[in-house]
Amino acid sequence: MVIGKIRKLNHAGVLGLNRRNADFTLRYNERRRYPLVDDKLKTKTIAQENGLAVPDLYGVITAHYQLRGLERLLTEHPDVAIKPARGSGGEGIVILAGRTKERYRKMNGELIDVSDLAFHITNIISGMFSLGGQNDVALIEQRVRPDPVFEAISYQGVPDIRTIVFLGVPVMAMVRLPTMMSGGKANLHQGAIGAGIDMASGKTLDAVWRNIIVEEHPDTGHPVSGAQIPHWEKLMRLAAGCYELTGLGYIGVDQVLDENRGPLILELNARPGLNIQLANHRGLIPRLEKVETVYRELRSIDARVAFSRDQFKHAPSLQAV
Repeated sequence: MVIGKIRKLNHAGVLGLNRRNADFTLRYNERRRYPLVDDKLKTKTIAQENGLAVPDLYGVITAHYQLRGLERLLTEHPDVAIKPARGSGGEGIVILAGRTKERYRKMNGELIDVSDLAFHITNIISGMFSLGGQNDVALIEQRVRPDPVFEAISYQGVPDIRTIVFLGVPVMAMVRLPTMMSGGKANLHQGAIGAGIDMASGKTLDAVWRNIIVEEHPDTGHPVSGAQIPHWEKLMRLAAGCYELTGLGYIGVDQVLDENRGPLILELNARPGLNIQLANHRGLIPRLEKVETVYRELRSIDARVAFSRDQFKHAPSLQAV
């Protein structure tokens, strides 16, 4: 039974964790370049240096004494995201959506005071949320206000768009939509849903929620498929350009759509997860193998984006696997 399912998955071209590591991340990602994507502050810095749009950075807290200035900073910027620079999986991120008297309002309506936020930042600095438990720094940056296109298919929070980029070619994408279960966070492991995206048109497909294929958002009841992602061409170009930005051959590029600023690069990942295949009802392997045969001929971002839109159109479903 298990062997039969594995054969079906292999036949469908589904990429597994072991093969991802052996054939793609280890082969195409030099270890010395990992810090560029594992540290959000370094990612933000190199993106800005190369003219790529990112959320504005209001402050960086590296030591406990700097917490004395936290209240002043939040008075000036009450709408912020507080996050660990080396965190993963959305852990440790707190989003503030304004101020009510002496306290700050989180996205779920909960009120929190400065002392609680200072304690949370202390935990960030100590490495509670960082990769490997190493000491970390806290970033305080612009709170993204999501594009209105997501209002009907998202619960609070900010949807983000994950694109797998291989040798500079965007090969697969999905939009991660917050739910009540995820606490308004766009994290699949915490209960967000992931809707596949047709690379040719930028329109959403059906979605995966807790490894189950769904057609509607569990909280709003609205169909998730058929939504046109705004600025799709620009999103593709930004994702493709992260190949030159980092020198990493296999990466996940996370972007958000701010209602005023448009596409912004949120973070990069050298070990992107594989649920994107379920969201798109298709395996990654055929697309990755196709890119390996032609990438040397695709000498510009324009060429790589055009190749993706032409070759990776919406495909038959994997639901029967």
